[in-house]
Amino acid sequence: MLGTLYVVSTPIGNLEDITLRAIRVLKEANLVAAEDTRRTKVLFTRYDISTPLTSYFSYNKLQKTGYLIERLKSGDKVALVSDSGTPGLSDPGEAVVRECVREGIPVVPIPGPSACLAALVASGKPTGSFIFDGFLSNKGAKRKKRLEQLLGADKTVVLYEAPHRVIKFLEDMNSLAPEKEIVLAREMTKVYEEIRRGRAATLLEWFMVNKPRGEFTIIL
Repeated sequence: MLGTLYVVSTPIGNLEDITLRAIRVLKEANLVAAEDTRRTKVLFTRYDISTPLTSYFSYNKLQKTGYLIERLKSGDKVALVSDSGTPGLSDPGEAVVRECVREGIPVVPIPGPSACLAALVASGKPTGSFIFDGFLSNKGAKRKKRLEQLLGADKTVVLYEAPHRVIKFLEDMNSLAPEKEIVLAREMTKVYEEIRRGRAATLLEWFMVNKPRGEFTIIL
């Protein structure tokens, strides 16, 4: 009998943001595949979870996907978690989910926190129809071309960005759409959560004095 892959959403910062169902599934699973086992152990300690952990991240996913599929074929219940939020969104978890679907292995989502949705609903931008485009390319020309396409879509756009690339993003936005209001949501649900709104030039000014810190969700 086939096992089941549980795609478990975990807190994006505040450890209280986890569902009772997620805790139960993590405790009942035979194995938890985590993007960073060290970060997941913090959550496990908080909620007294002792399920065995294995790492599953970008650089070992080709090797580990096969291992997880074999465990699932043997009847094990495997829970998939990312560093934070919902696995599979701009994260390596989508590879094992895709393989489970191909192999006919049941996949059960355990919904919960998502930085994308948390930032979107607090942005004040239209939420009825939006584009989530994950992380833009770190190559300048490719990033700028994609931004031009997204700006022409006439929908709210949600992006993720690392702190060391926020300045480059704002510089591109300043040249492409200097009048557009940008919403930057930083460290969502954490102690230093902050949402800043403004045109690219104004935000650039602020970041020239205040170094960008934490992971960013960007709403256009």
